[in-house]
Amino acid sequence: MNMTTESIGDVAIVRVSETRLMYPLLSEFADAVTALIKSGERKVLIDLAPVVYVDSASIGCLMDLYRQANAAGATLKLSGVQKRVTTMLTMTGVQQFIDVHGDEQAALETLGE
Repeated sequence: MNMTTESIGDVAIVRVSETRLMYPLLSEFADAVTALIKSGERKVLIDLAPVVYVDSASIGCLMDLYRQANAAGATLKLSGVQKRVTTMLTMTGVQQFIDVHGDEQAALETLGE
């Protein structure tokens, strides 16, 4: 899977560089975010800017990552979410749990950066 991880201040940012976040790619993605949470990161931002499609497995994966972050006392947010992906997140109720922001700057501001 094409993704990178970087830090801005005390926020760990996972940048997904795929247009479709789907089942075959989820293991590597989930492992990377889980590793950040387990290593003590308390502010995690997932940048989904290029992603135009997510499947049901991706929705489940995001909810699992949210639960892991919540259990660890961490905050998990999404940025750069495209309209089609926002629709999927809304239809499945994910937005009731995970903060979704249109751009990275807005998300960083809510994280105190």
